[in-house]
Amino acid sequence: MNGGKFLLANCHGRMKWPQRGIYFFFEDGELRSGSGRGPRVVRVGTHALMAKSGASLWNRLKQHRGTLKPLGGNHRGSIFRLLVGDAMIRGGEINGVDTWGHGSNAPREIREAERPMEVQVSRRIGAMPFLTLPIDDPPGPDSLRGYIERNAVGLLSSYSTEPVDPMSVDWLGLMSSRERVRKSGLWNNNHVDENYDPDFCKSCGTSFSVFRDRYPDPDPSSAPRDSAGARSPGANTAGFPGVTGSLRFRNTRCRCGGRNP
Repeated sequence: MNGGKFLLANCHGRMKWPQRGIYFFFEDGELRSGSGRGPRVVRVGTHALMAKSGASLWNRLKQHRGTLKPLGGNHRGSIFRLLVGDAMIRGGEINGVDTWGHGSNAPREIREAERPMEVQVSRRIGAMPFLTLPIDDPPGPDSLRGYIERNAVGLLSSYSTEPVDPMSVDWLGLMSSRERVRKSGLWNNNHVDENYDPDFCKSCGTSFSVFRDRYPDPDPSSAPRDSAGARSPGANTAGFPGVTGSLRFRNTRCRCGGRNP
């Protein structure tokens, strides 16, 4: 994979985001080893998997990023934040409280006690590079986005198989309280124990090809500016930030015969 990666800490809603899509996160020190070169994917996600959902791609990414002023967030609204915070607490990177991950909401006093942890989680996730794949299909559980998400997770997960690209010995996820994270090598809780449909590579490749046919290759002069006013690298000429440049899944396990994006 190369080009197009963004840092969530530098992103904001004024950028021209695709309405819907899939995102792929990476992490420093986590590299492909058995399937090629470059960083390995550590999280796959999407949004709007319920009928009539109005959630956008940026809505979901913003939940993972958290707030900027003041720096913080809400791990009860982001499973990604919950999982990363849990591992940071168990790994001794932050001092935790026993309310972390309990309940779908919490009173103000509990949220205030958790805020120092939310700040550290925002810094950790904000430093992870990510890419997006625009797929503007209708919301719902049968969406193409949902199909690609769960199959990408199934393909990349090492939960039930020998890992092709093992996590590093220092990967934070190994400190997770959840076996699904520790064994899969992903910051995902769902679909890590599921088989994948080999034909999903064709669907993913087709979606990518349609987007690239519609919009030209990345052009630095047309890229949106980050919060510091600098041009953001890797944006598509349509202005979409973080669009996949050459995302490739493990050819050693994906034998669909289709062309990977």
